[in-house]
Amino acid sequence: MQRDTLVFDLINQELERQRHGIELIASENFTSLQVMQAMGGVMTNKYAEGYPGRRYYAGCEIVDQTEQLAIDRLKQIFNVEYANVQPHSGAQANAAIALAVLQPGDVTLGLDLSMGGHLTHGSPVNYSGKLYNAHFYGVVKETGLIDYEMLESQARALKPKLIICGASAYSRDWDYKRIRAVADEVGALVWADIAHPAGLIAKGLLNSPFEYCHFVSSTTHKTLRGPRGGVIMMGKDFENPFGLKDNKGNVRMMSSLIDLAVFPGIQGGPLQHVIAAKAIAFGEILTDEFLIYQQQVQKNAQAMAKAFVEKEYNIISGGTDNHLMLIDLRNKNISGKKAEQALVKADITANKNMVPFDDKSAFITSGIRFGVAAVTTRGMVECDMQFVVNAIDRVLLNAESESEIATVKKQVNEFMEQFKLYPEL
Repeated sequence: MQRDTLVFDLINQELERQRHGIELIASENFTSLQVMQAMGGVMTNKYAEGYPGRRYYAGCEIVDQTEQLAIDRLKQIFNVEYANVQPHSGAQANAAIALAVLQPGDVTLGLDLSMGGHLTHGSPVNYSGKLYNAHFYGVVKETGLIDYEMLESQARALKPKLIICGASAYSRDWDYKRIRAVADEVGALVWADIAHPAGLIAKGLLNSPFEYCHFVSSTTHKTLRGPRGGVIMMGKDFENPFGLKDNKGNVRMMSSLIDLAVFPGIQGGPLQHVIAAKAIAFGEILTDEFLIYQQQVQKNAQAMAKAFVEKEYNIISGGTDNHLMLIDLRNKNISGKKAEQALVKADITANKNMVPFDDKSAFITSGIRFGVAAVTTRGMVECDMQFVVNAIDRVLLNAESESEIATVKKQVNEFMEQFKLYPEL
């Protein structure tokens, strides 16, 4: 079969883009070479509907071992009783939890998308807002911190079946204990989506949700630095509160409902090549080197935030506890969209983002989001954050000047030469 040079040329162009630029999208990271090799391996050929030891296809003896290894490693990472590694993405994991717990029209309470939440936490344009009666809490306008009093008052008034905590653009830690207390008061279940801070939680650098939240979902590709995918976990399995029984008349455990929600509920055959890559990434997370990496992520984020504040950028909440920060650009007289476009021209990749109480649309935005997980993987440390912030500031102050942006791009490309990315390729 003839090699498809057109596609492989594009792949090589993408490799060069990643090598020469500064990657600051908070949702992105660089996997290890062995994770990528697993994703390109022969397990992509195998159908394996069902779960280890309970498949609908023959020939699953080997992939059963790989998937069980991924499950066991993930359980060890977070010290949990239950894990499902099959969701194709974080959004799929979230959909499965909702399917297992909710009926159409049930009331949910999550962080508003415009306040840093996620589409799958009840946005009206998403299934979670179309199928369920979604309500929201936000952040305190003066501080940018989660408005726990609003969350509690909403919970008491609405009596939701499910309270959702977690965010895609919130830079502070969460008070899971306080959320569980009000959930118990109103009879709600609690689900934490830790897609962004999962790597920091895995190494004990942020609060763990597992003692207080019934369900925890995550992606595997952000701070966990694995392949693109999702997982679902429970600190402790428990009898489902809905009285649902199996074919022997026994009350089903929640783990059974979650498994059924993933398959056959929302997915068919799991991606065994990705699950193999997850197993490798989880093995990497269990090492001491990964702790050192996550500590550096936190240090870099705080150094970056400090450098932005010194240049009078308005960071929502005033700083960061995790790997990201959300910046309100209104005092700099530039929109998030314009900032994103100008930075891309300088080979600095970040994404526009709404800020709390934004007066611009989601397509324009007043903010921009930065994350340091990927540049930390490249080998950057605290002192490098000053160069990054200086480059960003110069671009944003000269967003209409092609010559200034071209100068910054040249400096960025030269600076990134010292941080080798996949030299084996």
